[in-house]
Amino acid sequence: MTALSFSTDQAEAWDRIAEALRPVGIDIDAEETTPPAEGETRMLAVLGKAGSGKTMLLAALYQALRAAGAQVVSGDWEGRRRKDRRSVAILAPTNKAASVLRQRGVPATTIHRILYTPVYDPQYEKVAEWLAGEGERPEIEDLSATALDRAAESYAVHGSIPAALAAAGLRGSDFIIGWKRREDPLDIGLVDESSMLDARQVEDLQDIFPALLLFGDPAQLPPVQSEGGMVFDALPAPATLTLHRIHRQDADNPILDLAHALGDPELGFEAFERRIEEAAQRDERVIWAQRVEADMMARSPVLVWRNATRIRLIHAFRAAHAAPEDALLPGEPLICDGIELPMKHRRRRLDLEARGLIKGAQVIYLGPGKRDGFSRLHVIGAEDPQVSAASIVKIEREGEEEPFLPYAARMGATFLHGAAVTIHKAQGSQWDDVQVFAPDIYAAARMGRSEAGQPLWKRLAYVAITRAVHRVHWVVRNRLARPTVPLDTADLTAEPAPLSLTGETE
Repeated sequence: MTALSFSTDQAEAWDRIAEALRPVGIDIDAEETTPPAEGETRMLAVLGKAGSGKTMLLAALYQALRAAGAQVVSGDWEGRRRKDRRSVAILAPTNKAASVLRQRGVPATTIHRILYTPVYDPQYEKVAEWLAGEGERPEIEDLSATALDRAAESYAVHGSIPAALAAAGLRGSDFIIGWKRREDPLDIGLVDESSMLDARQVEDLQDIFPALLLFGDPAQLPPVQSEGGMVFDALPAPATLTLHRIHRQDADNPILDLAHALGDPELGFEAFERRIEEAAQRDERVIWAQRVEADMMARSPVLVWRNATRIRLIHAFRAAHAAPEDALLPGEPLICDGIELPMKHRRRRLDLEARGLIKGAQVIYLGPGKRDGFSRLHVIGAEDPQVSAASIVKIEREGEEEPFLPYAARMGATFLHGAAVTIHKAQGSQWDDVQVFAPDIYAAARMGRSEAGQPLWKRLAYVAITRAVHRVHWVVRNRLARPTVPLDTADLTAEPAPLSLTGETE
């Protein structure tokens, strides 16, 4: 089957990966497992630009590993490990990146949810064991037979223990009583969007996985905290597999045409913009836009290069929606900027991070919580998206060093406004429609800067336009169209699952 559907470069990569996995104890060609051999971590990188088939290959590997008998480990509840079975985890740096894979049928989770595992309340762990086929149907005083039936029906459809327990009427803080660093190693890790990884994350993953496969796009921007390169740049040539064929090109995708045109060293900014304008005249998937559309900013941020541009657009967005200076409106987008907690509150940090509140997470504000300093939030891409958490919301002001704080707990998750984000922070995410603020790309071109050996403006343009799934809007004027609809949260339908700093409900 793989020989019929794979291109030559994918088939070659498959063979190399299969060879690397055999010492770990999995033969994906023979669909069998064997005892693993001792040795150092084996790490391979599968590299390719947008449309080269990386995700297709990753999904095929996941299916082959399952067929060989590997146990798939996710951020979900983890049952008893069998010594005769090998394990595999599919990872991404952010919830949004993981959700892109889950939409394609691959049970991906974040790196954090593999490094740290939940500690379940003993009585509810019995329910999890029963649902996973590892125990008898339990009798729980707080759960009726009807509730257990609802949990079983949910698990049969979704295969998720937390979702099943939620269907039974439980909240995350009812059955998860804490988090612990993973003690037992796993076998194989498949990491998507590995261009976003830093050296520390790779070291943590190497401690867990004897075999690590990194999938990444070398044309993207390196992490801000890196020293100019990506983690796979240091791998020796035999450990790097490159995919060249553009599989999605058969669909005549103008967005990919533009992205790959940026690889031409002779192409200048003005010539690139002419290509965009020509593409917009013949294909509705490329739009030559005279202004930013405020309606789209609530769920799909404008992508910019400069912080000053980001702050200016955010204030224009809030003013267009008549948002008060001292409060947020339900439906406003936020970006998690980290967690402000002293080291002694490590468990509280894990509670927040485990619910998806990690740096770079995209969040929609739903309203104030029941306690001062708490906010009800919807975490975009999270498997259990709605949470109430202690929050420090920062609204930055142009020309002022200190931001305004409409909501500020004493400590907790910190947020910046998300109606506009930098292209660096957009990596790993995708939206149906993406607005790219072209004057910022032009400013980068005028400066003549390079990053990792390539003109910075080309890397910025490449990352920005490849965030679009269906349409890219190339905004050429510094203008904002007024919104035609008010901010709303009707599109966010999941029930809230409150979580405080201590893991307790409000």
